[in-house]
Amino acid sequence: MTSVTLSLKPFIDRISETDLEQLCQENPEARLETNSEGQLIIMSPTGSESGKFNISLAAQVWNWNNQTKLGIVFDSSTGFKLSNGAVRSPDVSWVAVAKWNSLSKQQQRKFAPIAPDFALELMSPTDELSELQKKMKEYMDCGVRLGWLINPDEKQVEIYRQQEELEILNNPQTLSGELILPNLIINLQDIFED
Repeated sequence: MTSVTLSLKPFIDRISETDLEQLCQENPEARLETNSEGQLIIMSPTGSESGKFNISLAAQVWNWNNQTKLGIVFDSSTGFKLSNGAVRSPDVSWVAVAKWNSLSKQQQRKFAPIAPDFALELMSPTDELSELQKKMKEYMDCGVRLGWLINPDEKQVEIYRQQEELEILNNPQTLSGELILPNLIINLQDIFED
């Protein structure tokens, strides 16, 4: 997914959360984020293959969560207001139920002012690996506990954990949710098929 970062300094120093909410309401077909400097990030739609892979991953996390009832699963259109001021939308994310319930109804209706416990980014052919790696580091710096960066073309997964070294897996057939998402096993065979 190609993204463009816009500086709107001639008009405004930074996009506020309210500005972003209004932009999203006026442009429901657009995927919009802001970075920690308040710059607007406009992301293009994904290609069909990336969309197919993304829904497969989201469905597997949703099915696991539907069985366990341990949290709330979010799709790629959900924005989270991170502690650094950015509003980010992981391709798939999950928040533990106690953390979600600690928010007011008003906070739940807007860009929730929390970092998800789990964030997944699926690299599409137009993405730059270095940009997604920066985004994953940002997630971790803001409190995400487990992150996966899945690169279908290279058949590789980068696993991000709090206060641990990055782990890179080559052509894994499955991924484990570890202690964060207990007993979750994600099947990657369709994504890494030739």
